[in-house]
Amino acid sequence: MMYRGLRLAARTAPKLTLYNSNTALRQLPLQFQHVRTYADKVVKVPQMAESISEGTLKQWNKSIGDFVEADEEIATIETDKIDVAVNAPEAGVIKEFLANEEDTVVVGQDLVRIELGGAPSGDKKPAAEPKESATEKGAEPEKAPEPKQEESKPAAPAAAPPKQETPEPKSKPAPAAAPEKPATLGNREEKRVKMNRMRLRIAERLKQSQNTAASLTTFNEVDMSALMEFRNKYKEEVLKKTGVKLGFMSAFSRAAVLAMRDIPAVNASIEGPNGGDTIVYRDYVDISVAVATEKGLVTPVVRNAEALDLVDIERSIAELGKKARDGKLTIEDMAGGTFTISNGGVFGSLMGTPIINLPQSAVLGLHATKERPVVVNGKIEIRPMMYLALTYDHRLLDGREAVQFLIKVKEYIEDPRKMLL
Repeated sequence: MMYRGLRLAARTAPKLTLYNSNTALRQLPLQFQHVRTYADKVVKVPQMAESISEGTLKQWNKSIGDFVEADEEIATIETDKIDVAVNAPEAGVIKEFLANEEDTVVVGQDLVRIELGGAPSGDKKPAAEPKESATEKGAEPEKAPEPKQEESKPAAPAAAPPKQETPEPKSKPAPAAAPEKPATLGNREEKRVKMNRMRLRIAERLKQSQNTAASLTTFNEVDMSALMEFRNKYKEEVLKKTGVKLGFMSAFSRAAVLAMRDIPAVNASIEGPNGGDTIVYRDYVDISVAVATEKGLVTPVVRNAEALDLVDIERSIAELGKKARDGKLTIEDMAGGTFTISNGGVFGSLMGTPIINLPQSAVLGLHATKERPVVVNGKIEIRPMMYLALTYDHRLLDGREAVQFLIKVKEYIEDPRKMLL
């Protein structure tokens, strides 16, 4: 019985050590958990808009090995209309780029591989660098005695023979550089830069407008005295009360909305196959405001301008303009639009002929305000004057309607009180 008991004890002894908490077998599940914590995640090209399926990977904002926080921007994709930011879904370290800059990428394509996990322990590297610099500093005193050798070098004037070895004839071909003298007349270098997607799209849209619409421009001039007086009188009060800077764009937008009540075709468009066979009239006005950015012209839209007052219109224009300059516009900000206002006056333009933004039927161009002598009640007076230009699609609008529309805008601006009637 005792022998049998010893055999049983000997068999059970190894089993007890296998399940000891200090054994590697016991720690193995913890290692698996550690590996899962630092698993890789592939970030794909995000959805951009219904009408956009591809773009150009413009730049990587991070490098391989960089740590990124959740929702931190790691890349920028340029599309026909806007720039789309690609953000990290979770915190981790960038492990591999799956596309190169300037590559065309499509929605859903693998873009970058991220190793998920906490911030890398990169603090040790800077600690090693001072040591290296310290060793370099320690090596400097050893090189200090070298100048003594240099002092002995002056005793080597015999180095003159090497000077003879330098072949003077080889330097003689230098006169061949004489033809370069004409370069003093100016530079003649050329630089070729590929057009970005937005610029290509703008070019395509403008040529489409020229080839499709029967464009015609009519001009008029407006006396800005009353509107400038109105603005100077109320701008401080409006700014203090609403935080909005009162400008001229809101007044012209409101004047255009009111003029459309009498000339609704200005807010209409032609749709249908083969250039269009149907006129679409609208009871709402979405005004596209032309904004110049570094990448090109964009036209964010002020929705339902007919229901907004001057302050609301000015606030919307200011917000859209800031988003445009910061590159934060979305597709929704620029979609649609039934009428466009372009203010070239901010750049000093005296007069111009704007191009219709299809499928719209008209665009109003504003220009610089200049003091000019004008006849007022039989007397010559100096007044701040602005030229207005209305480019319209002659397929839909006749000259009579276009001129009447522009005159009504002029009347509202020259007497802003009429906008209240």
